[in-house]
Amino acid sequence: MMDISGLTTVVSNSAYISARGSFDTNTNPTSTKRNKKYFSQLKLPHITVCKGLRESLDLRFHSVCIEQPIGKQLFQEFLETASEYRGPCRLWKDIEEYGTAEDKDRMQKAAKVIQCYMEPSAKYYCPFLPENGITKVKEAHQEAGDALFAETLESVMNFLKEVPFTLFLETMYLKRYLQWKWLEMQPAGEDWFLDFRILGKGGFGEVSACQMKATGKLYACKKLGKKRLKKRNGYEASSVAGADGQCSSHKLK
Repeated sequence: MMDISGLTTVVSNSAYISARGSFDTNTNPTSTKRNKKYFSQLKLPHITVCKGLRESLDLRFHSVCIEQPIGKQLFQEFLETASEYRGPCRLWKDIEEYGTAEDKDRMQKAAKVIQCYMEPSAKYYCPFLPENGITKVKEAHQEAGDALFAETLESVMNFLKEVPFTLFLETMYLKRYLQWKWLEMQPAGEDWFLDFRILGKGGFGEVSACQMKATGKLYACKKLGKKRLKKRNGYEASSVAGADGQCSSHKLK
């Protein structure tokens, strides 16, 4: 006979496997199970609901376009709508791509950046780049060092944070950003998630597989025991879990 704990494990595993079935490559992504009640709470609000956030949020360039991924994406989408800003936007993206590229691919990517943005005859030539900076890049691009485009990126940011960013603040893209920030501020408690099985245990808590009811997506959720943390002075060690010491989630791939 199977004991109760064994039966619980079987049931949990079966539910987990069933949930993962929604993400198999052979199934339609739209078939992912969603709870309509929770999913409805993920809709962006009407822009009038978010007006007040313009006064309370930090809307400086670095905060919106560097620190906030959604702000960066929306700003780049805005830049793509204007021909005079398309070049700086794509140069920004290509420099970031260069930074994460494999060493063997870097020289080729560096040459592409020079050809597309630093030659006066190029379609997306960026005239605001200082000539001495371009010269340095051309002379050192074969070495493909980590800091090859550091000065170039700084010039791009200095250009974009002036007139382009000022124009961005008056567009629908900024309003969309406010909508996302409003949605981000809405509380999502533990009732938003459905636990399936424990993946592992540690000194301060456990990690379990769970599913978000609103989207049907699967996550690994770290649950920390506050009493255990306090007793063992573990708040500092677990600071990555969140300011309240409760839990943190990571999407399962």
